[in-house]
Amino acid sequence: MRGPGEADGGRLHPEHTVLGRSASIMEAFNGGQQILSLSDLNKRTHLPKSTLHRLVDQLCQVGWLERDHGGYRVGMRMFELGTLAVDGNRLHEAAFPHLQALAAKTGLAAQLAILDRAEVVYLERIVVGPIRLPTRRGGRKPAYCTALGKALAAYDDDAMHAVIAAPMPRMTPKTITEPVALWTELKRVRDDGVAFDRGEAYAELVCVAAPIRSSGTAIGAVSVTGPAGRMRWGVVTEAVRGTASAIWNANLSLRGAGTRRPLLLLAGPPGDHREPVVDHRPHVLPSGREVVHVRHPRDHRCRDMGGAAVGGGLAPRVGHHVDLTAGD
Repeated sequence: MRGPGEADGGRLHPEHTVLGRSASIMEAFNGGQQILSLSDLNKRTHLPKSTLHRLVDQLCQVGWLERDHGGYRVGMRMFELGTLAVDGNRLHEAAFPHLQALAAKTGLAAQLAILDRAEVVYLERIVVGPIRLPTRRGGRKPAYCTALGKALAAYDDDAMHAVIAAPMPRMTPKTITEPVALWTELKRVRDDGVAFDRGEAYAELVCVAAPIRSSGTAIGAVSVTGPAGRMRWGVVTEAVRGTASAIWNANLSLRGAGTRRPLLLLAGPPGDHREPVVDHRPHVLPSGREVVHVRHPRDHRCRDMGGAAVGGGLAPRVGHHVDLTAGD
C-alpha cells in the first residue's frame, strides 16, 4: 500500500518533495506582481505557513529570493541562471540579429518563442516605439490563443493534442475555445505556414507568426505583434515568413560551425587531384534538404563532384551539393 503523497514505485509526487515545494514558491512569481508577501505566497502555493517560512528563508540564503519592503522578490541569482539558459541557446543566438531587423522593418514588436507542452515560452522580444506588451523574456502564455503557439503546435501532432486537451478559457470575444474549431485552425496554419492572432489573447493586440522549420517539427517560431490599427497584414506576413527562413539558415550555420567535420571527397575530375572548394555554410533546398556546395577550383559550373562522407554516413550524389542529412 502506498503512503500519502507517494507515486508508483514508492516515489513521492514532486509537490511533496522539498524541491517540488521550492519550485512551487518560485513559480508563484509570475511577473504580474514583483513583490509577494508570505501571505501572498501562502495563497498561491497552499503550503503550510511553517514549511513556507522555512523554505523561503533557505531560498533567500542561496540567492534565489531576496527580501524587499516586507515581502520577497526573485533574486539576482535566478537572473544569472536564466541568462545562462537563454544566452547558451543556439536558436536565440541565431535569431537575435534577424529579430532586430524585423522589428526595425515593421516598426512593431518582434518575438521569438518555443513550445513547452501547451504553453509558449518567450526567448526574446524586441520592441520598437511606444508599444506596451504583456509578455516578457522568459515568460509564458497559453499556446491556444497566441499566434506563436499555433505556429509551433501546428507541425507536431502530439503538441496539437496537448494544446487542444488543455483548458481554453475565453480571453477576449475572439478567443477560440472549442476544440474542433482550434483543430481546424491548426490545420489551416499547417497548410498556410503562417498563424494569426486577431485579438484572441488581448483585444487590443494582434499578431502574425511563422514557424522556424524546414520539414518536420518547428524548432521555434517568430512573430510580429502590435496594435490592430498599425498592423499591415500582408507586409508583415511576408516579413515574418522571410525572417523565419533566415533564422533557420542562421541556426544551421551555427550548428555547422560547431560540429563540422572534414568532408571526404570520393570522386573528382579525372586527372586532377587538387583539393575541392567546399562552402561549409549549410543551405536549404526547396525540398528541405540541408546541403553544402562543393566545386573544383577549375570547374566554374559546379559540376557533379560525387558523394561525400559526412557525420559517419555517405551522402548520395546530388549534383554540386553534399547532403548534410544523409548522416543523421
